[in-house]
Amino acid sequence: MSPANLIEQLVAIVGAGNVLTAADEMFPFLGDWRGRYRGAARCVVRPATTEEVSAVVRACADAGVAMVPQGGNTSHCGASIPDLSGTAVLISLSRMNRIRVIDAPNNTMTVEAGCVLQTLQEAAQAAGRLFPLSLAAEGSCQIGGNLSTNAGGVQVLRYGNTRELTLGVEVVLPNGEIWSGLRGLRKDNTGYDLKQLFIGAEGTLGIITAAVMKLFPLPQASAVAWLAIATPQAAVDLLSELQAAFGATLTACELVSDVSLALVLKNIPGTQAPLSRSPWYLLVELSGAGEDAALRGALEAFLEHALEGKMISDGVIAQSGEQAKRLWALRENISEAQKIEGISIKHDISVPISRIGEFVARADAALQKNFPGIRIVAFGHVGDGNLHYNQSKSETGENAAFIAATPQVNELVHDIVHALGGSISAEHGIGQLKREELLRYKSPLEMDMMRAVKRAFDPLGLMNPGKVL
Repeated sequence: MSPANLIEQLVAIVGAGNVLTAADEMFPFLGDWRGRYRGAARCVVRPATTEEVSAVVRACADAGVAMVPQGGNTSHCGASIPDLSGTAVLISLSRMNRIRVIDAPNNTMTVEAGCVLQTLQEAAQAAGRLFPLSLAAEGSCQIGGNLSTNAGGVQVLRYGNTRELTLGVEVVLPNGEIWSGLRGLRKDNTGYDLKQLFIGAEGTLGIITAAVMKLFPLPQASAVAWLAIATPQAAVDLLSELQAAFGATLTACELVSDVSLALVLKNIPGTQAPLSRSPWYLLVELSGAGEDAALRGALEAFLEHALEGKMISDGVIAQSGEQAKRLWALRENISEAQKIEGISIKHDISVPISRIGEFVARADAALQKNFPGIRIVAFGHVGDGNLHYNQSKSETGENAAFIAATPQVNELVHDIVHALGGSISAEHGIGQLKREELLRYKSPLEMDMMRAVKRAFDPLGLMNPGKVL
């Protein structure tokens, strides 16, 4: 089949109303959340079933046309945006939003790729279970995108990344074949664990259409505290003490700089500082069995000890679920508050937890030396070593000039990350944003192995081209 009659073929598969060709209809799909990338497409196709995805992919492959899978389009790295050629077909999974089954005794749920993350959380809760993946975009991001980027979020400390939460996947391969690996098994050593190739691959090896996700007992009690600390190293030290005291009950441990908090207070209505201002803060959550009052009491006793030992300078414990939500909103709204300020240079890095303090000290000093007057917005998941480390200038005109220096800023930050044994992408992926950067820090052998995997699954290079590799 030639590309000329491809759209007609796609209409026959999914219906005319689900093949978008008008510029105004395609517009929302062709720009990213950050406003950094904008692409073009031959059309946007919205299949509703795995069989329709298979037929769409097969038609595109037969025509030699590239495909770009897209979920909720909350990518920070341009992974779900096509290039400007206008030749690719964008495949939106948003209509594939069914929860196929919840197996409560097995603690699993089988869901389609277009399910919004918050919907999965709510469905699990209704079944008396917890689906622990939680991140700021959970009201709009889709589980297929979470799988494709191996999303992390705020509860990795206890439950792990999306990879650790996935037992099986269903995938449409680049030739249109369907691989059904929807197994709800904790143990399955029958050869290579193929699902791991697709998790974190950003749609470059195939399109995940469904997955079996782990569920957990629903916590009966929780306690949330906002703590004032002096430095990131103090956060690392306090994390060790919290883990020793509470073990697996420690669900989240989030680091927030005062610069980050200031942007939230400035740009997000209804927010207020819970404590007197401090250079850094730690947001801590415990969850488990028992009652809220007992967990809060245990946390209060620990914090009294921390205050006496000068590990913290102040702290507040939420006394209700509503107060806990307000504390979490200060953390979760940082990205939105920064977006309101304009474009920034974003880094989603990870280093060994023990070296977080060293990274921040070295990177801050180097950036301020080379780019005086920049604003550094640092926050993230101290419990798993992942920091969101972003830079901009407060004045619009100055910021435009600073953004033009992105390659130099990236090299400076990423060289420090690499020297500390870290990664330039912890949970946002590579996309098109870090594709060239990857070549600086992966060995030639690693890149060759990745290209070999890509060739094995997608020899024609039609699946999300220009991303990762």
